Amino acid sequence: MGGSEEAYVQEAFDTNWVAPLGPNVNQFEQAIADYVNEGVHVAALSSGTAAIHLALQLLGVSRGDEVLCQSFTFSASANPILYLGATPVFVDSEQDTWNLSPEILEKAILDRMANGKKPKAIVAVHLYGMPYKTDEISRIAENYGIPIVEDSAEALGSAVSGQKCGSFGDIGIFSFNGNKIITTSGGGALLSKSENVKKKAVFLATQARDDAPHYQHSSIGYNYRMSNVLAGIGRGQMEVLDDRVTARRKNHNFYQSHLGQLPEIEFLKEPDGFYSNRWLTCVLTPSFEYREKLRLALLDQNIESRPLWKPMHLQPIFKKYPSYSDGTSEKLFDRGLCLPSGSNLSQNDLERIVEIILKNQ
Repeated sequence: MGGSEEAYVQEAFDTNWVAPLGPNVNQFEQAIADYVNEGVHVAALSSGTAAIHLALQLLGVSRGDEVLCQSFTFSASANPILYLGATPVFVDSEQDTWNLSPEILEKAILDRMANGKKPKAIVAVHLYGMPYKTDEISRIAENYGIPIVEDSAEALGSAVSGQKCGSFGDIGIFSFNGNKIITTSGGGALLSKSENVKKKAVFLATQARDDAPHYQHSSIGYNYRMSNVLAGIGRGQMEVLDDRVTARRKNHNFYQSHLGQLPEIEFLKEPDGFYSNRWLTCVLTPSFEYREKLRLALLDQNIESRPLWKPMHLQPIFKKYPSYSDGTSEKLFDRGLCLPSGSNLSQNDLERIVEIILKNQ
């Protein structure tokens, strides 16, 4: 916590605004909009997953449709596709950013269209805070007339050529889950440059109640709005967001300066013009066996590290769905490790982690 959160939460109690609307919600949405800039309108929601679900629905995705989805990601990027009765079509990553491969994406689009099924949307992810190739992906999406849901759950504070993530897609989403760079305990946001889209999202997120003196519903709605109490935490967190990004990047720089000379350790570099919040510092090792040796050595000292995301097309629940892969994400999963990256890591913590890794070469 940054310090101001308690005051904003107390304000919610003092004014008796504890429902999923109120001054904190409005101010939190405005703080996000001001930070991202680019003329976005923001709807604060209960989770990033809820934001993806509403984004897909607002883009017209429904039962029987196909949605192209980055395979190398967390399952929350793909689950909402199934909520709507649509079919996920998984697309592999490229090695520069570990995100959606423009080449494979275009191949998948052409193949689905040749089979009489034009995809309804693309879910593109800024993984671990590293932006995807926004210019190339946007160009492909525009060329084929397919809207993008920009999954920026891990990328608040990241940018490409000075433009903040969350503002590149037709609809952007953030997550404020407890493990994100800032948190509202649980929460998310939907972003759009259309105020009308934001209003529709809020309408659906508040049970889709029609404008009538009685309770009347002409659409299926959801209980997806963020509470005024949690939004108070978010307001306080936004005040320290830049500090959190600085801390995460400092962690990454420390690891790279102390481990980057090792031939067995490879760091993900920022392409020209890219700025990553370095939500997590991740490394590639030579093999699955080497990765596990490091992970278990850290675990033996009560230090948690994790393998990179297991690709969606390898997950038991998703393996029956179409996928377009050249093996990149599978290799990343086998060889990659997420190092401890919390904003509150001390210098002693970082030195201890590095010492253990160096001892296990």
